[in-house]
Amino acid sequence: MSAQTNLAYDYPVLGFFWSMLVLFLWIMWFILLFRVIVDIFRDDDLGGWGKAGWTIFVCILPFLGVFVYLIARGKGMGKREMEHARAQQQAVDSYIRQTALGGAGTSSVDELAKLSEMRSRGDITNEEFTRAKELVLAGRSPSEAAGATPSASPS
Repeated sequence: MSAQTNLAYDYPVLGFFWSMLVLFLWIMWFILLFRVIVDIFRDDDLGGWGKAGWTIFVCILPFLGVFVYLIARGKGMGKREMEHARAQQQAVDSYIRQTALGGAGTSSVDELAKLSEMRSRGDITNEEFTRAKELVLAGRSPSEAAGATPSASPS
């Protein structure tokens, strides 16, 4: 029972190169196949029957299906990818804005405490404090109402 053993030096460099090339192409093929399938379902212009037809075509005859899809609809793949990335970025930005504003927003208690502190320092008069307190209790910020409320009119 003499079994033939292959050592590392029995495997030629060119054979290793071709093996790596085949492995790389095989991985690239699956990446392309999955991108086409994702694009089929991401496309809003394509109806249900169209999506079903392309999916069956790509799954039954994968090489021919992917190449025909790339020729027929490949130009729009990049546009759909960019729209998807833009929508995701807008969703993230919106979430960040909501989170940042939610934590930094001032409540009416905070506004009243600031007004009381300003009055005790002498920055505002009692009359200004009373008007600002009424605005805060009414649900409006004194800073919002400062531009909207006209100052006392001359007699």
